[in-house]
Formats: sequence, C-alpha cells, structure tokens
Amino acid sequence: MNKRLNLNVDRSAKAPLSEQIRKALAKAIEDGVLEPGARLPSWQDLAAQLGVARGTVRTAYEKLAAAQLIEASRATGTHVAQRPRAATKSELPPDVGSFLENYLEMTQGPAFFQMGVPATETFPATLFARIRAHAVRAEASAPPLYPDPRGELELRREIAGYLAVARGINCLPSQVIITAGFGAGLGLVASALSLSGRIAWVENPGFPWSRKGLELAGLSLAPIPIDAHGIDIDHGLRHHPDAKLVLVTPGQQAPLGVTLSLERRLRLLEWAATNQVWVIEDDYLSELQLAGRAAPALASLDRDGRVIHIGSFSKTISPTLRLGFLVAPVELISRFAEVAACLAPPPGPAVQLATAEFMHEGHYMRHLRRTKRAYAAKRQAVLDCFQASVGADRVAAPGLAVLLKLSKRASDVAVAREALTFGMFPAPLSPWYATPDGAASGLLLGVATAPTRSLARSCDRLLEMIHRFS
Repeated sequence: MNKRLNLNVDRSAKAPLSEQIRKALAKAIEDGVLEPGARLPSWQDLAAQLGVARGTVRTAYEKLAAAQLIEASRATGTHVAQRPRAATKSELPPDVGSFLENYLEMTQGPAFFQMGVPATETFPATLFARIRAHAVRAEASAPPLYPDPRGELELRREIAGYLAVARGINCLPSQVIITAGFGAGLGLVASALSLSGRIAWVENPGFPWSRKGLELAGLSLAPIPIDAHGIDIDHGLRHHPDAKLVLVTPGQQAPLGVTLSLERRLRLLEWAATNQVWVIEDDYLSELQLAGRAAPALASLDRDGRVIHIGSFSKTISPTLRLGFLVAPVELISRFAEVAACLAPPPGPAVQLATAEFMHEGHYMRHLRRTKRAYAAKRQAVLDCFQASVGADRVAAPGLAVLLKLSKRASDVAVAREALTFGMFPAPLSPWYATPDGAASGLLLGVATAPTRSLARSCDRLLEMIHRFS
C-alpha cells in the first residue's frame, strides 16, 4: 500500500485540532513520507489550507519542535529535522517489480568505471551553465504559452545540421522531434507505430532497458545473436522472417562494440523496404568512435524511409539533461508530432535553447574532439593495466568501455555489487543477454569514469574481488 500524507482534520472528533495535525505530521515523518530536510509550509499557510486558526497549527508545530521532529528558522523556514531512519529492505513499495529495483541499482553512482556517464573534467561546465542561465531567464520572461510539442525550432535546426555533417543524415528540421532522452524517444516510436503483438528483432546481447521498453509496448521479442559483423541478418531471416520491427545499434554495438558491416546494412535495408519493416537505429555513442572516424549512420543509407534514427545528449553532455531526439521518416512526421503532443512532450524550452546555442557557437563539436582524445588515452591506460595482469585474451575494448572477461564460475553481478562498496561500479555483462542460457560473464568498465590517479590500485582491488568470487 502506498504511503501518503493525511492532513484532514475532523471537527467532530474529541481530539483537539492541533493534536490531530501534530499526530498526522509525526506519523508522516516516522513513516518516511516526509523525509529529513523536507520543507513544511509555514503555520500561517497550513492554517489557511486546512481552514483552521493560525494558533492551532502553531501549537502543533511547537509540539513537533519540542519532540525534535521539526526545526524552524526565520531564514530558512520550517523543515523536517535530520534523524536516523529505520533500515528497510527496499525503498520501493511492494507493488513495484524487480525490474525497477534492478534499474535503480544499475544506475547508482557516481563511481569509478561506471557505464553510460560522461567524464566531468572534459566538459566546459562553466560555459554551459552561463548559456543555460541566460536561457532560463529568457524562458521566465517569455509569454506563458505552451511550447511546440515537437521541440524548439532552434534546436531542431542545429540537430539537422549536425546530423548532416557528423552522421551523414540529410533531413529537414521538420523531421526532427525533440525527446526527453533515448527512452522517451523509444516510447514515442512504439506508440506511433502501434505494433503491439508483432515480432521485433533485438540484438543479443543488447541494452536491457530497450528490450523492456519494447516488451511494455506489447511486442514479442526475437533475440538475434551478434557476431564480428554485427547483428546476424541470416539468423533473423531463418527464424523470424515475419518481424515488423528491428532495433539495432549499428555504429557501435552495445555492449560488444562491433560495427554493423556495410553488406549487412544494405541487406537489412533491402529486406525492410520489401517487407514494410521499421528499423529503429539507436545511435549509441553517436560519433564517439575512439579508433578512426565513426561509421556513417544507418539512416544515411536509407532511401525508402524505413529507418527511425534516435540519438541523445546523455553520453556527450549529461544524462541529467534528459534530452534526446529522433528523426522521423517523412511519411510519419504528422503521426510522430501527434504522439509527442499528446503522450511524449519534450523537456522545457530553456534546456533546449541552451543546447541549441551551445551547438550553434561550435562548442559542442569542440567538446567532442577534446573528449575523444581524453577517452582514448584513458581507455589505453585501463587496457594496459588489465592486460598486464590477466593477459590480452581476457580483455577487449568495445566502444567507451573495457570488457574484462570472467569465467562462468564467477558471478559478474555479485562482483559488481561488491565493487560498489569500494567506489567502483563496472556493469555486469550477463544482464545484457536476453536469456541466462549462453550468457557470458564479464565486467564492462566505463573509461569515461575510470580513475586517473589511483588506476593501478583500483584495478588491483577489482581483480582481488574477482578472484574471491571465482
């Protein structure tokens, strides 16, 4: 049962109104509904809200303060006092399934070797903060109107231009839809295509949250193995030729890092066009290819309008922005705009306009160039550290990670949880597989968050933990 704050007062009850208010607030604090540091309304405001005399609420507050449950200050107002909390098995209500528990666990941090998080030392945070502050002031002074559900035109123009230069995609700003990150883009696509009950190819191994997203959209998943050339098109055609959706990471496969070969790209696009199949291109890591130039996007080869390109700024700027985009095929522009307006609105205009200016002034491309150089150096340092200890055959370098292969006896999930207690959080490889059968055990060490000063010590400590679990 969800906990909730109950501040209704009963004038027919024997207990005084001030005592009813005191008990309700005390229970909310004890149950954790009101957490330490939470701000309470002033006793004048709460009295007006409840329709009681101000002195009634003031008496309740004075009793709560005497019990050291709340603290009052003229400068900062009234807050719940800091106090120890009872240990609980989970912060989640019992009706929340294991997926969200796993999601929250796998997105903890910050920690060394954490995946999916960009380095902070390479990002011009002061510059971006200044640009963003200007955008916030402009938003606050603008007329209070609903923004364009497709996203701000300035940002859509910048993204269209960027995609033409960096990813080889020729699209109009009208095809670009701004989203609240990759997940929101995937949800928008799933809603717009309405393929519930149909079969979708997904990479195996592949991003667990993407698989879950398609499951929630009602699709039947067909895991397709990955080899040195990317997703195995022949396997998919043999076993699931009636699929109507394909989700791929062709640039740098997540998590193995291989690039989808040109031969398979062309074959996938030909089959999709002939059989009216939609292809979602997750442009994972975008052009952050550390060895040579990034491969052009799959959408750059699409001549039949079957590819829906999804990107985000989570890996290049910050996941806290919750900012992404998709490129809709021309025939789906109206449909995608309708879904965006009704079900998947973008973030507020300020963050969009700040990002547009950041790109327009050339800061984004310069940031990417600096970041690639820094990441390449960090990845090589991590590779050298582990290759010297375990040998080159147990270490690989997919994308922005170093993969440390473990024996099947070692639980990569257990090692990752243990490592978190030491400030390290490599991602276990096995959850990326659709089924436990055939899942490989390994640790994906994010190079963006790899330590610089204490790298050797962190590597040694991680190897000690692996040895204990083997």
